Amino acid sequence: MIIIGIAGGTGSGKTTVVQKIAHVVPEKNVAILMQDSYYNYNTDLTFEERQKINYDHPNSIDFDLLLSHLSTLKNNQPIEQPIYSYTTHSRTEDYTVIHPKEILIVEGILIFTNEALRKLCDIKIFVHTDADLRLIRRIKRDINERGRDLEEVLSRYEKTLKPMHNQFIEPTMKYADLIIPVGGENKVAIDILTSMISEKISVRIAANEKK
Repeated sequence: MIIIGIAGGTGSGKTTVVQKIAHVVPEKNVAILMQDSYYNYNTDLTFEERQKINYDHPNSIDFDLLLSHLSTLKNNQPIEQPIYSYTTHSRTEDYTVIHPKEILIVEGILIFTNEALRKLCDIKIFVHTDADLRLIRRIKRDINERGRDLEEVLSRYEKTLKPMHNQFIEPTMKYADLIIPVGGENKVAIDILTSMISEKISVRIAANEKK
């Protein structure tokens, strides 16, 4: 199993990069773990208390569960990935079964803040996009997909998203094997990334044939 970590600020284009990889590598050979599925299980808190949580801080992520699931997948066993609701700010009772695949993509803004997770990644990608463009994308997404109003989105950006990006997310760019400017529209960078993946796969196949 080849684990690819894809990090970058909110609205940077990480999801587009994931989709580009899926177009190159057959979908049946790719599994995806989303960091947002692993927000802490906060059902013991009231809705108002959950609204006040800083979801852009590493402490908001259940890295223990995420690492446990990565270990299980590496051991060729399926996992039950939680499903998180952005409306209630909590996990639902449902889950998604993820089966081990040749390529495992872990995507999220905070994944490189965890040293143990970084060490598990065979390829680390950081998607770097201008802050103004990221904000515009965040506004559109949160209003259209997550039922939030403009005032709430801008308030979160000012109070948590921007300072957390500067403190925790942007500094993890130094850990990346490849930095992709402008996200998934950067064809040259995507071509380099897919070549890296193909090379990793070839090396794994050759190693398995020698066993």
